[in-house]
Amino acid sequence: MWTAPATYQDLSQQVSTNGTVAPISEFQAHAFWPGIIDKVNVELGDKVVPGELLVSMKDPFAVSRMTAAKAALQGWLLSQESIRNGGTQGDRIDLRGNLAHAQLEQAEAIKRLSALQQLQQKGAASAAEVDAAEQRLKAANATLETMKEKSTEPYTAADMRNASSHVADAQANVDSAKIQFNNANIASPMAGTVYSITVQAYDWVPVGTDLVRVADLKSVEVRAYFDEPEIGKLIAGQPVKIVWDGRSDRVWHGHIKQAPIAAMALGTRSVGECIIAVDDAKEDLLPNTNVVVTATIQQRSHVLTIPRASLHVEGSKSYVFGVTDGRLHRTPVDTGIVGLDRAEITRGLAENEAVVLNAVDDRELRDDMRVKPANGH
Repeated sequence: MWTAPATYQDLSQQVSTNGTVAPISEFQAHAFWPGIIDKVNVELGDKVVPGELLVSMKDPFAVSRMTAAKAALQGWLLSQESIRNGGTQGDRIDLRGNLAHAQLEQAEAIKRLSALQQLQQKGAASAAEVDAAEQRLKAANATLETMKEKSTEPYTAADMRNASSHVADAQANVDSAKIQFNNANIASPMAGTVYSITVQAYDWVPVGTDLVRVADLKSVEVRAYFDEPEIGKLIAGQPVKIVWDGRSDRVWHGHIKQAPIAAMALGTRSVGECIIAVDDAKEDLLPNTNVVVTATIQQRSHVLTIPRASLHVEGSKSYVFGVTDGRLHRTPVDTGIVGLDRAEITRGLAENEAVVLNAVDDRELRDDMRVKPANGH
């Protein structure tokens, strides 16, 4: 029989699964319309700053749309200002001229009416002529009154509202033209590293095509999927070790940022998504790479442990086999952390007490079996 002693050790329980690296802060440049790539202004690995041009698409009408929209806006702004100031200088000159003409018309109408009234008294003018002169004076008075109103308030509140509405529409057209212009010339809104370029000059792309990606590679996280029996043991803050086959010489460390909040189907598995913050990324853990994460869900210091192979479980009961006077004896034990290699014993064994691992000839172990230790314990 192979045996081993119970010893005090530090012990932890860990669970492992696969995950995918994703940047926390990134910008994805997409094609806003179908068209041809004019120029890619960056290369993979380039460091960019906010506002730096990434890619341009051909849009021969972008500049003309912007120019026309700005011209229309300027025209309506001038009209609005003109209304606010009582019209243009030419409008004000015309208004003064029309007012003087109306005053002259009124004076002539008064003079003619007075003359006809005197002639009527002498029998030299008819009543119809006097009535016509009175109507002419009324018209002259009305025209003069209108000209006076225009001179004090040439435009109404409705005129101002109408002009303001046109200004707002023109400004919206300018904003739309700017968006179209900027969509043709896509710049990075953030500082970071170019980590993905999927197009080159003269490529034709449909709307929505992923063109260029920029990210802060010092700030990444891992999205990992743990099987359902394990997700209830995961809590925020638990330490995590991360390894990637692409850098077998490097181990990254992190912690659970968000524990799973629901189970979901992933192929044939039922899993919970866990978000893991990477604490020591140095731009060497690349986005979209597949990694293995190991979360430490329990940890104990200086606890009595035995090899995991020596622990037997039957229903809800745990036990080990010891050796006394050349015979096996079954000993019930209580366990704490059970890892892949060792198990914590909280009751039933003492330090250095020997437990049976297995028979040399792989026989099934049973209570009171006569045995002989193979390794001297």
